[in-house]
Amino acid sequence: MATKKMAIIATKGALDMAYPPLILASTAAALGWEVQVFFTFYGLQLLRKSLDDIAISPLANPAMPMPVPMPVIVSVLPGMQAMATSMMKAKMKKKGVASLEELRSLCLEADVKFIACQMTVDLFDFQKSDFIEPIEFGGAATFMKFAGESDVCLFI
Repeated sequence: MATKKMAIIATKGALDMAYPPLILASTAAALGWEVQVFFTFYGLQLLRKSLDDIAISPLANPAMPMPVPMPVIVSVLPGMQAMATSMMKAKMKKKGVASLEELRSLCLEADVKFIACQMTVDLFDFQKSDFIEPIEFGGAATFMKFAGESDVCLFI
């Protein structure tokens, strides 16, 4: 029986959208699947050496449960993004959810292939030294062959 394949396109760099591609990739790899993740546009943030700037915005997430009801206007006040990010990280830690760094390391240890979109790297004037190793840099064509052969292809 052939090895199952999962292809994931990660396009978002916010805290709440950083978890799905890493959780799904690490889980599929643990099940013995061959996994590739193509990081493009804001998803490239997940490959940077430091993930400290990954935040969550209460404004962009109206369904996000908050400990106290918060009108939309309050969400735009200075410091609300930092507060929401801090609260979410604290809740995740309390519930035993792995950090982004831990999930990313699990993926790499399980041989998940990370591909950074070269066009986006060039567009945002990133340097290859901004990113973790080992990753591959390539265009969409680099990823398309694998994606076309995958059993599961996800756009996140």
